[in-house]
Amino acid sequence: MISLPVIQPNTTPAELSENGKIRKPNWLRVKLPVGQEYTKVRNIVSEYKLHTICESGNCPNMGECWGAGTATFMILGNVCTRSCSFCAVATGRPNEYDQDEPRRVAEAIQLMGVKHAVITSVNRDELKDRGAAIWHETVRLVKELSPATTIETLIPDVKANWDALITMISPGQEVVSHNMETVKELYRRVRPQAKYERSLEQIRRTKEYGKRTKTGIMLGLGETREQVYQAMDDLAANGCDILTLGQYLQPTKLHIEVAEFIHPDLFEHYRVEGLRRGIKYVESGPLVRSSYHAERHVHV
Repeated sequence: MISLPVIQPNTTPAELSENGKIRKPNWLRVKLPVGQEYTKVRNIVSEYKLHTICESGNCPNMGECWGAGTATFMILGNVCTRSCSFCAVATGRPNEYDQDEPRRVAEAIQLMGVKHAVITSVNRDELKDRGAAIWHETVRLVKELSPATTIETLIPDVKANWDALITMISPGQEVVSHNMETVKELYRRVRPQAKYERSLEQIRRTKEYGKRTKTGIMLGLGETREQVYQAMDDLAANGCDILTLGQYLQPTKLHIEVAEFIHPDLFEHYRVEGLRRGIKYVESGPLVRSSYHAERHVHV
């Protein structure tokens, strides 16, 4: 394993606001989305009637990414069959299955002229193929219209439908991501309809197929450092190439509360630890999200 110096993390306790909740620290402040490129991307998303996880997930980096002319497209509608306690995407019974969506996504990506595209989706557990056919056609058409564009697909849990997994990851994308979201011990509370071991197996099978693999974990949900280290070891053992670590931010009062705001020094400590434990590339910081700086992850 790589031998790197271990950085001692800052352990200053979080400040409390007047209502007794943890006060958001200064390092989590972001600029409001403005600018010509931001407006251009918003207009394209609106014109082609597309969903983005940037908007549905209340991503703090939307202004930066849209201002750079990139967005993470969300296919298969904007209603998820899962009810994870951290996620701002609407949950329920989806009624949208738009077979023309792959064409619109591909044309929008071509129009934007992006060098690297990120595509994700809601969970569609009610579909026999988990939406794999739409996934396959979307990636195929993006490659057909924009052959120079590299693609990362952030795919959902296929609930052990491994045929659906192969359909999703086979049309030519360079990176396949599947988010673990949290440590094993918090799965029942954070991802009640998911299984830690099953997500690890999905990553392992994706690696065995020959794809560059990636996952993301949120911090600040109450995990311990030892649990984070164990998750890193599990990911390395199952062939995960790229790990993103970011601060969980409560999207609404109905979602799970933030247990702790992680100091940037501790994020750096985790980055070093991830590399030391065998993960090839670790993107770690308070504002890091799954698709943040995704273009860097194509060739690691």
